[in-house]
Amino acid sequence: MSIELIVLDVDGTLTDGKITYTQNGDEIKSFSVKDGLAIASWVKLGKHVAIITGRSSKIVERRAKELGIAHFYQGIHNKREVLETLLKELNLTMNNVASIGDDLNDYSMLVASKRAYVPADASIFVQKIATEVLSSNGGDAAVREMIEKLIVLENLEEKYLALWQ
Repeated sequence: MSIELIVLDVDGTLTDGKITYTQNGDEIKSFSVKDGLAIASWVKLGKHVAIITGRSSKIVERRAKELGIAHFYQGIHNKREVLETLLKELNLTMNNVASIGDDLNDYSMLVASKRAYVPADASIFVQKIATEVLSSNGGDAAVREMIEKLIVLENLEEKYLALWQ
């Protein structure tokens, strides 16, 4: 059964996990352009992407819109529950899901997914249940690494590269 949906955590996965506040109280996050290109490419292949994050941030909402991520959930305490609801909506199962997260609040989502990826700097407890521990740290193109591994695993290299020819 093929992977049709990738689920992304944000802090520590799409970002390096640091939260910076300006003197005015504004929040600053940095995202990898490499992750963005891979995510947008996955969407162009007709696949689904969801962000399920525990925190709420206008910055993350903006990034999701930029990348064409249709399924965006923030302020979530039970990520698995949200994922299960989304799967019903998309008529998919956990066998169609690859997820990436870095910490304990991602545990239930990761353990339920067919393929669970974690950045190199993830909690040792989620590393233990991961399908694969990536070589990249969170915020340093770990999501791109996961997507490229999925592209190879799903035999989509030709279609993936054709997007850019």
